Amino acid sequence: MRVYVPLTLSGLAAAHASGEVGPGSLTAYAVTPGLREWYVSDDIEELEYAALNRAAAASLRLIAGDPDEARRRIVIAVDVPDGAATADPDHGLSAASLGEVRLAAALPLAKAAAVHVDADEAEKDVAAAAAALGAADLGDDDAQFTVDGAEDHELLWFGVQEIPQLIG
Repeated sequence: MRVYVPLTLSGLAAAHASGEVGPGSLTAYAVTPGLREWYVSDDIEELEYAALNRAAAASLRLIAGDPDEARRRIVIAVDVPDGAATADPDHGLSAASLGEVRLAAALPLAKAAAVHVDADEAEKDVAAAAAALGAADLGDDDAQFTVDGAEDHELLWFGVQEIPQLIG
């Protein structure tokens, strides 16, 4: 199963330094039964893209919680054994937690398939989205429009061997 782990740039640097993403009890995103039902699709690539976008939204939340964090969303894609990720049954089909899974153990960075990162030109929109996130959560339509502006940016794909250049 491929899982998408939301991170920040400093989180990516810490994972690179330690050789693992963790410690355990990580929240990640994957193609879960709830995500399949919500998106009503059988196209695995489309569903994985949806899970990646859910992780990107979670990365934005991590960024919003730390004013000193670089304003670039980071998601690591990692293949894990099927039993390693469990969906949280308490959330059911809550739109806020679609595709959310829990990982009990840290993930070796060597098992990562790719790193997805915002391009430099996305930083302004990501910064604005991080600042507007609280108001968007409270129902402010203008703030939600700003948050959606960050989602308009596609994350770029990088190989794991490129992490030193990303964090450098």
